Order: sequence, then C-alpha cells, then structure tokens
Amino acid sequence: MRPPSPAVDAVVVGSGHNGLVAACYLARAGLRVEVLERDEVLGGAVSTVERWPGVRVDRGSSAHVIIRQSGIVEELDLAAHGLRYVDCDPWGFAPAPSPGDPGPDGRPLVLSVDLDATCASIEAACGPADAAAYREFVAVWRPRARAVVTSFRNRPTAGGLVRAFWPLGAPADGRPRTPGGDLAADFLGSGDALLDRWFTSERLKAALAWFGAQSGPPMSEPGTAAMVGWVALLHDVPPGHPVGGSGGLTAALRRRLEADGGRVVLGDGAARLLVEDGRVTGVETVSGRRVAAPVVVAACHVLATRDLAGEHAPPALAAAAPPLGNGFGLVVRALTDAPPAYPGVDPALAQGGLQLLCTDRAQLAAAHGDWLAGRLPREPVALAMCFSASDGTLAPGGRHVVTVWGQWYPYALAGGGDWDALAEAEAQRLLEAVDRYAPGFSASVRQRYVQTPLLLERELSLLRGNVMHVEMGLASMFGLRPTPALAGYRVPGLAGLYLAGASTHPGGGVSGNSGRTAAGLVLTDRGRLARGRALVSAAVGRVRGRR
Repeated sequence: MRPPSPAVDAVVVGSGHNGLVAACYLARAGLRVEVLERDEVLGGAVSTVERWPGVRVDRGSSAHVIIRQSGIVEELDLAAHGLRYVDCDPWGFAPAPSPGDPGPDGRPLVLSVDLDATCASIEAACGPADAAAYREFVAVWRPRARAVVTSFRNRPTAGGLVRAFWPLGAPADGRPRTPGGDLAADFLGSGDALLDRWFTSERLKAALAWFGAQSGPPMSEPGTAAMVGWVALLHDVPPGHPVGGSGGLTAALRRRLEADGGRVVLGDGAARLLVEDGRVTGVETVSGRRVAAPVVVAACHVLATRDLAGEHAPPALAAAAPPLGNGFGLVVRALTDAPPAYPGVDPALAQGGLQLLCTDRAQLAAAHGDWLAGRLPREPVALAMCFSASDGTLAPGGRHVVTVWGQWYPYALAGGGDWDALAEAEAQRLLEAVDRYAPGFSASVRQRYVQTPLLLERELSLLRGNVMHVEMGLASMFGLRPTPALAGYRVPGLAGLYLAGASTHPGGGVSGNSGRTAAGLVLTDRGRLARGRALVSAAVGRVRGRR
C-alpha cells in the first residue's frame, strides 16, 4: 500500500467552481486544503478547452449570472488573480417574429442594463403599455430578486428565509407592503401567470419566459415566477463572460487558492472516503494515494458522494434519491465564419448576450411536452451566444465561436433511440432553428462539437445529462434540496463530511454560493470544536489545581 500523503486540514472533492470557492475560503482562513479532480481539465462544467487549433470553447456554462450578484468575486479579489469579465450588454435580444417584417412587430426586443433604453425598445416593438408595465415590473421585482440573492448566501433555514424576505413587507414611501398576500402568490405562482398579469405582448412574454426557463422547469410550473423576476437585477449587473472563456473563473480561483497555500491535483480523483468510528478521516484516490484529513467537502453530485461513502454511507445519504429528471438540453459548439446575422439589426444589439430565439410561449410548451413524452422536440427552440464578437482570445481573426443551446431534450428516448446515432442530425436541426431568424447561419458553420444529454453525462459527470444535478422545481429547492435530510450541507451520521455543488441549495448555474456556505460551516464547526477543547482543558486544569 502507498504511504499516506502528509495530512491536510480539508480535502475538496471536485474542482468545479463551487469546490474551488469552498477551497479558497478555507485556505484564506489558514487551513491546508487539497482539491482532488478526476478529470485532466480544471473546472468541471465551468471550463474551457482548445477544441480546435487556436479555438477556445466552453465545455459547460458560458454566461455567468448569479455569481456576479453574489459578492464572491469581490470577496476573494479574483480580479487580482486574473479574472476579467466582459459585460453582456445588451444582455438579451429577441428577434422579430418574421425577419424583415416592416410593421411594428418587425422590430427586435433589445434588453440592456440601461432601463430607459430597454423600455424604449419594448415600446417600439410591443407598445407603450407594455413598456410602462415593464418599468414598474422592474421596480417591484428588483427588491424581491435581491431578497432571493440574500437567501442564496446561507443555509435554507426557516429563520434565514424569513430574514431574507421579511423586509419586503416593511413600509416604503408611506405605503405598507405585506409579506403575505400578493407577494406569496407571486413567489409560489408560475412564471406564465406572472407574465400574463403584467404584460399583453406575447413577444415580450416569450422572451422573458425563455430567459426564466434556463433554470429547467417550464414557466407553467408553480414556483417559477422568481426565475422570471431575476431579470430585474440585470439592469444593475448584467451577465458576464470571462475573457478567455468560462474557465477563466475557475483558473482565477485556482490561482487564488494556490496563493493561500492550497493545492489542486488533476487526473487523480477521489475513489472512496476513509472513515473511522463514524467520522471521515480522509480520502483514497483513484491511484491509491491516501490523503488524511478531518474534513471532506464533497463538491460533486450528491449521488457520487453516496458512492464514495459506500458501506459507510449513513441512512440519510444511502437513501438519497433526489429527482434527476430525464435530461436537460442539447448543445452545439460551432466554429463559424460569422456570428448569427439578423436582417436589419445592428450586430452590436444582438451579439452582446443571450439571443432568445423564441417569439411565442407555445413553442416552449410544445418542446417541453415532447420532452415529457421522451420525444425529440418537433420544433427545436434555440438560444444562441457568440462571445468571440467581444473577446478576440477565443478564435482566430475572421472566425467565431457560437454556442447554440436547445432545451428539453430527453436523456432516455422513447422507443430506445440511440443518442450517438442521432447527435449530428439533431445538431443540424437546432442550427436550422437559428436560421429561421438569422438566415444562412448554419451555412457559416465550419466545425461543430455536439453535446447530447448522454455526452454531458460522459464528459462532465452530469448524471442523466442534468446540468443542474437535481431538478430545479419547487419540490426540490431551498430546504428540500437535494433531500430534506441533507439540506443542511452536513451529512447526519458521518461527521466531517460536507456537501457543496449544484446538488445543494441554491442549485445549478454559476453561483458559488453553496461552496461559500459549506466553507463557512466547516469554519464554524472547527471554531466550536476548538472552543469545546479549550473548555475541557480549562476544566481539567482547575481540577488538577485543586489537588
């Protein structure tokens, strides 16, 4: 047997952004930290690779939204470690229903940080009533979305949620607002119902619904209203894309960690937890190396954590069966001669952020209905991004990297369909969905890399291709995520083991919140243990002094 490695204070399993965030906070507090990663690539689903010579392509996320609202980038001073974001502004673009239509509906919707400019675009495309309604919508939902941001920073306890949301009921401008009533109905209601109450234009509703649906559930589900309301915060801080690709975030986190004495090991991930007397004592890696540590932060899928614990998994972990769903989406990463070009539209308005290629919520409903039946979408709905237009480090001159996302593609296909055989044809159909609004786009594609739900599982260890790990519906959020018994980040019955990552609150997306929360609990528990030992030592000293 190989000799044990020198002991560290904490081992983090997985180099995804949540794992690295946890490691950074622990190392900043003076702990010796080692991060173990099975992959040869740093960052998990927040990573970028040279897919073709001279072309840098994201493997998972591209636009970062939640982490830019979290304060983590500033708290860890990641700018000093090389992280630089390019703002996605305008952050949303929705084309006209019919390219080239000269009527009012022929004007695109352009959503930018500038609220006045956004309302002017809505007025031109949808009319003055919806423009005025949108301005009021942002005013109402901005404090609500900020309360959601606050709730994401801590464990989802009842007290914490009350503290985050109760200020919404405080008087403002002499007009009382109650934390119940309309507020509760809005948060527990569906995104579709919220949109129908506020707006009349289906085009505007479709664009906002498609943005909100990126978390996974359709906007017809209860509890999805807040996913639409999040857009209010994008008029303060827009989504961003790190220079050099999404992996710029995890690269900066690694540099920060190493500056504080931490270590990252790639290509030798955790194989099993080491356990003695109901407490973790370290990790054994795939190569057989043993890393002794009193703390393990499992920043991987909760079911992967269960496997690592093996026979030592306590009942709360052994019985964990969170809803994983049946896949999530299909991604085409394309090297092209040009970005998507929308007739009559200034490229600067379309290429900055998310190109929301949906003009009617019926398209979203149909795609989700097909997914529920295990079928491929009869009409793919696309979201396109082209950050090479604002970041010249991603592709050589004259070439562009375009990511096209299609949601609600089943992992397990009805009738036993084979994803390996279907991938290229489905990728072409998704590219042609962009052609409907940007004619000729698919002809500009020179290379493409297709990530089916099956490949997302193989490449990024995303079980069943779910990029959120666990479904993001109301029944698996906050104190129910990943299960009620595991919602506190600790694992009852196995001391020293902590959970982090998309399986835990607040869920998927580039957030970092669960990594920071898990690190905070580790430090709190160490402090309590140290105080307890000090009290015991003092008591023993007093007893000895009396003798």
